[in-house]
Amino acid sequence: MSGHRIFTTAVASVYPHYVAKAERKGRTKAEVDEILRWLTGYSQTELDAELERGTDFETFFAEAPAMNPSRELITGVICGVRVEEIEEPTMREIRYLDKLVDELARGKAMEKILRSPSPSP
Repeated sequence: MSGHRIFTTAVASVYPHYVAKAERKGRTKAEVDEILRWLTGYSQTELDAELERGTDFETFFAEAPAMNPSRELITGVICGVRVEEIEEPTMREIRYLDKLVDELARGKAMEKILRSPSPSP
């Protein structure tokens, strides 16, 4: 397998950093979990099991029950790179997650983070 070392990094080793980033800005672990469930289709029980198991990022995304099609609406820059221009699929999924957690920490409303359609007038 050739790829970035983040692919073989356990999601559980990065997860506390996502939670800490959110909590420093007054958000919650539950909101981080909601983002992960929205993005991947894992239930809370499945998500907890993947974290406990030490699943790496590549497997976590490859085996996700139902990647949310609305994730393709995520745009912007993370780590100096436009997420919509990342060609490697696993890296793009990781950066989508990074971008969502970043939006959470910046105080964006969950409806906007989760790309919920605007109600019709």
